[in-house]
Amino acid sequence: MSRRTNPRTAPSWHVTDALAARYAGGAAAETDAWSLEKHVESCTACAARVSTAVRAGAAGPVLASVRAELLTSLGHAPEKPAPSPLGRWARLWWSAGPALRGSWLVAVVLVVGGAFGLAHGAGVQGARNWLLAVSPLLPLAGVAVSYGRHADPLYEITAATPSGGLRLLLTRTAAVLAVCVPLLTACGALLPAAAGSPGAAAWLLPGLALTLAALALGSFVGCRAAAATLGGGWLLAVARSLVGPPDAAGAAPYVTGPAVQTAWAAAALVCAALLALRRRSFDHLETR
Repeated sequence: MSRRTNPRTAPSWHVTDALAARYAGGAAAETDAWSLEKHVESCTACAARVSTAVRAGAAGPVLASVRAELLTSLGHAPEKPAPSPLGRWARLWWSAGPALRGSWLVAVVLVVGGAFGLAHGAGVQGARNWLLAVSPLLPLAGVAVSYGRHADPLYEITAATPSGGLRLLLTRTAAVLAVCVPLLTACGALLPAAAGSPGAAAWLLPGLALTLAALALGSFVGCRAAAATLGGGWLLAVARSLVGPPDAAGAAPYVTGPAVQTAWAAAALVCAALLALRRRSFDHLETR
């Protein structure tokens, strides 16, 4: 073990290549092995060093075989030894989260297509209001099906890795937002605007606030329950305004105006702060 001493903090250490090789070969002292296993839970660089040593050791072929069988049992073809750029992008897409390869992505496309069909095909004047009412719900649905034991068949494994927990949840949430934000905003911009209707980007702050609220509440009750609770509350709030006459304001009062947007921004900051305080709760497996 290489040690570094800081006069202001307790001594810290990192796994050396020699220790990683001894651990991979089963020759490390028991106390060193325990320390190494605890250390790699919070040190990505050392976890990668140990993983490389294990793959290069005698257990490497066995682990590769087990991994290939696991992927095959889940319905995925084994990885090629030297993947093409297209293959690397495909794996990146796969690792982004279950939402991007399931029914949620289809739902986003159907919402966008339905909005265009209502506005340009059926001549519905309130199509933009309906889109603004539904748009904040789509990130919530993406979060609900991206993380947790109900959504990910490898949840127990991924949650136990150094990159699991909140880090993985935020990565998958960012992937969800990267897909739905451009699509929904562009769709809103291309829909015909009615007098007094909100702008195409009016839903962004409410959507961000609801997404952060789902993550924060998910630290207490799980992402699926949190998304369902907040999504149901949002629908109850906007449903009455959407069943009015065609020239009614619709969802506009909930997403437009300086005071409303300021309130959504403040709510987003509060939820982000709560999420930061509750970040360690995602290091434990969900029990719900």
